[in-house]
Amino acid sequence: MTGVQAPTTIERHITSVYQSLGMLAGMQLDLFTPLKDGPLSCAEIATALGVGADKLGPLLYALVNAELLTVKDDLFANTPEADEFLVRGRPRYIGGRHELMSQQWHWAMQTAGSIRDGKARMKLDFAEETPERLTAIYRGMYAGSVPSGAALAPMLTAAGVTHLADIGGGPGGTAIGACRNLPGLRATIIDLPNVVSYAPIFIVEAGMQDRVSILSGDVVAGPPPGRYDAAVVRSVIQVLAPEHARALLRHVGQALEPGGHIFILGSILDDSRTSPASTVGFNLVFLNVYDGGLAFTEAEHREWLTEAGFKDIARSPTPMPGGQTLITARKA
Repeated sequence: MTGVQAPTTIERHITSVYQSLGMLAGMQLDLFTPLKDGPLSCAEIATALGVGADKLGPLLYALVNAELLTVKDDLFANTPEADEFLVRGRPRYIGGRHELMSQQWHWAMQTAGSIRDGKARMKLDFAEETPERLTAIYRGMYAGSVPSGAALAPMLTAAGVTHLADIGGGPGGTAIGACRNLPGLRATIIDLPNVVSYAPIFIVEAGMQDRVSILSGDVVAGPPPGRYDAAVVRSVIQVLAPEHARALLRHVGQALEPGGHIFILGSILDDSRTSPASTVGFNLVFLNVYDGGLAFTEAEHREWLTEAGFKDIARSPTPMPGGQTLITARKA
């Protein structure tokens, strides 16, 4: 029989998920940290982790297959990428994101149900969430946002920013990452009362009490108090319904000094809505946790920024840490 179609793409999707789950397990076990000083055997890694070697072995080989470990003469070692980003204590460590990742993947698995129900099955309301759930979410958010702040530091320097508003900053990773890399910068984290209350833990841990402050406020409802040279809005627009995103950007503009800059980082779609692939996929998380929030298009962001009184709107061609898109603008 000729011309018979094979389910090649289907089979690839069925099996490729196991590499991601192997990475998650490695991050949860902090498996990559014992390998920071060089190769170890399965038994040595198991001893360092306090687990049994018989169960650990299959995961080690799965991580070799996932290109996060290498193996030679039965000794396992981190790849350069794993060594830089998944070893606890390294400057660019992001292994702490595993708590948030595991929740996001669980949420995405509810997609068919949310579509059938016509509403988010795993609805996430930061104003109403339990402390336990928020703690896990913010530990993951913090690990992912610190590199974003570090990447913004050169842009803040070029813009002459001395006081940064971290709008919807949650645990404050973006503000802390920016201050860490830009001496003299002050930052204020502005978020809902029960959300911003988590930030002091991270501020004290980073030793930034004299440079990073917190302010309770709902920027959707009205402009925050104070005046700022610049504002960063990271992973916020995507959690809001369009009318709330418009209001937030308008209120941010009212809090900026004339000529002040805004930096929007997040999941932003191309106008075709078919790329970037990671953002298209992540929309499956959003539809399960927000009734109005989604990854919006570049054109929608430009329209809302223009309405809010911003000009010189530009999208960076280079992805930010975590694959996020950056859009910048300046208050007219």
